[in-house]
Amino acid sequence: MTAPFADRLLAWFDQHGRHDLPWQHPRTPYRVWLSEIMLQQTQVVTVIPYFERFIARFPDIDALAAAEADAVLALWSGLGYYARARNLHAAARRMVEAGVPDSVEGWAQLPGVGPSTAAAIVAQAFDRRAVILDGNVKRVLARHAAVDTPQEAAATQRTLWALADERTPAARAADYTQAIMDLGATVCRRGMPRCEACPVSDDCQARRQGRVAELPVRRRRKPKPVRQRVLLWLEDGDGSLFVEKRPPSGIWGGLACLPVVETTADAESRLDALGLARDADWREQDRLRHVFSHFELDARVIAARVAPRGVAESAGEWHPIERLAHDPPVGLPAPVQRLIRERVAGH
Repeated sequence: MTAPFADRLLAWFDQHGRHDLPWQHPRTPYRVWLSEIMLQQTQVVTVIPYFERFIARFPDIDALAAAEADAVLALWSGLGYYARARNLHAAARRMVEAGVPDSVEGWAQLPGVGPSTAAAIVAQAFDRRAVILDGNVKRVLARHAAVDTPQEAAATQRTLWALADERTPAARAADYTQAIMDLGATVCRRGMPRCEACPVSDDCQARRQGRVAELPVRRRRKPKPVRQRVLLWLEDGDGSLFVEKRPPSGIWGGLACLPVVETTADAESRLDALGLARDADWREQDRLRHVFSHFELDARVIAARVAPRGVAESAGEWHPIERLAHDPPVGLPAPVQRLIRERVAGH
């Protein structure tokens, strides 16, 4: 008789699971919460150095809540999905006032914390049974039970939640939660799954049916639209670059960025609005291309040396280009910082 799913998975975890992740030692609610937010749509290997830098700067919720938003975004720069950082900061301030939740329902009320993240925090931080369903878990369950309906469909989501609930044991909540996430990340991978190393492969329906590669089912995605934009590289005579803060929501929300216009024809009016005047003609620089979740950005970069000539309507800041390249005091979108670094290296 085949042992229960959870028993086989936990036995595998004891030997092969990840036990030395930085947020596991110590496994406090703050550290677990921070790691779970960072791990949303980001792999562990990418998150670890960001987590360690973040903890060194903000070792607890009080320190994070007291920080300026720019300092938080600066440490997040390059990790992507910047709404996570804004929500993290807002949630820290709320918890300083109202206390740290200890239930799935309480965590799910905080900005940026959905049902699965809330459950992962409770299971990991408090070792209480809570049912998670992140991307890795969905893939494991869809294959193990041969769920062959589109993963985005509401009915499929209900099925997967039910399967997750059935398999989640009453004991060793923290270990089980980590185990099933580890299984999806290291064995039941999207590409090149290692079925021979899987502890639950004996009754995996996708493997029995020879359908591992085709599950889980995803709807065919439409090609992403391409947005054409122009970035303005505005440099003064002292080696400083002008950046301005993006609106708090939307793409690169709250980050400092080169001014953005839709076409080169809009560049002059943008300078006027900023209270700046060109000292020389515009110069073409490299293009900047970046893929977002719903579209691709294709931006021309045009540069000019400028000087203030009036009061700007839009608040902006001047920073030494070298500092923006290597130790930015503000949060910068990763492709913009990469552009600045390449420009500095090319000089």
